[in-house]
Order: sequence, then C-alpha cells, then structure tokens
Amino acid sequence: MAASKHPYEKEHDEQLMLLIGQRDQKAFEVLYDRYAKLMYNYFHRMLWKDREKARDFTQELFAKLVQKPHLYDISRPFKTWLYSIAHNMCKNEYAKQEVRKVAHAELKREDSFTALNESQRKMDRSSFMQKLKEALSELDEVKQQTFELRFTQELSIIEISEIMQVSEGTVKSRLFYILKELNQKLKVFEGITTWLIALGITIFN
Repeated sequence: MAASKHPYEKEHDEQLMLLIGQRDQKAFEVLYDRYAKLMYNYFHRMLWKDREKARDFTQELFAKLVQKPHLYDISRPFKTWLYSIAHNMCKNEYAKQEVRKVAHAELKREDSFTALNESQRKMDRSSFMQKLKEALSELDEVKQQTFELRFTQELSIIEISEIMQVSEGTVKSRLFYILKELNQKLKVFEGITTWLIALGITIFN
C-alpha cells in the first residue's frame, strides 16, 4: 500500500495550526491542500468573479496564516476562523472599490440571457440558478455574504454568526428577509424556498 503523501493528513485543522506556529512546512502544505480551492472559490464569488483577484486574495490569506499563526485562537474551530479572515478581507476590499456598482453592472451583462417567453415559464434548474445569480447581484454586500456562507459554502447558522460576529438570531433574521426579497425577484419560480429545498439545501439549522 502506498505511503501517505504527508505525515499529517489525518491531523485535525487545529493541530496543524499549532504545528504551523512551530514553522512546520509539511503541516502548512496539508492545510493549504484542504482549504485553498474552497477559499479561491469563495473569493471568486465575492469579488466580482475576478480570477486574478481571487488568486491574489487566496495567496494573501494563506500568507497571513503563515506569518501570524499566533493570532489563531485554539478554542475556535479553524474553519470558522479562516472564513472570518476571508470575510473581513472582502469587506475591506468593498470599502476600497468605489466602482463596485460598475462591476456589478458588468457582472449582470455577462450573466444575462434572452428574456423567457410564456412558453418557457416552466424553468429547469439551470435557468433557476442563472436568474438567482442575477437577483443576488442586486443585493447589498451583507446580504450577498450571508447568502454565500449559508447556501453556497453550506455553513451552519452558528458558524455564520461567529464569522460575521452577530447573533444567531440576526443571521436567521437576515436569511428570512433575503429569501423574502428573492421571492419577490423570482416570482416566476413560485418560491425560492421551494427551489432551494428541491436542490437539497436546508434553510435553517
């Protein structure tokens, strides 16, 4: 049987962070392999689908991890802590981008397609996802991030509350109003909640 690529493959994230604090390169490699793609996809979605920016932010995130491992609180789940840093990096980027509305308009143009006629009202899954992306691009940053963390990254209410530093009740309230707003934008689909459930996505837990 072939030997494992790394001796730490079965170690928990939190233990790997302790080893990284001791300048253990192999521990960093394992943690990077676990989360690099996830974080790239997160940045790609949250930063206007800019691939170069997503790559840069992913590298910056892991550079922070290596340069300041002492900032990690071992009592916190590593995954939640990592998303918290990524979340704050996006917030800082939004503050710098005065041209955000222009970027969103460009995103809508890239994602738009010919309006559906009456005979096409029975939408399939791909059409729903396309229209959902358009509707999401019209939400503010907080709502977009809340939706992203819950329905795309599939984090729990508790994890999101820790990442966004708000109460669980606030997260649930935001999700309620997000779904309500999306229902108005996607009336043709007869309820976004029904579609999300059909796609196997749990609304609250």
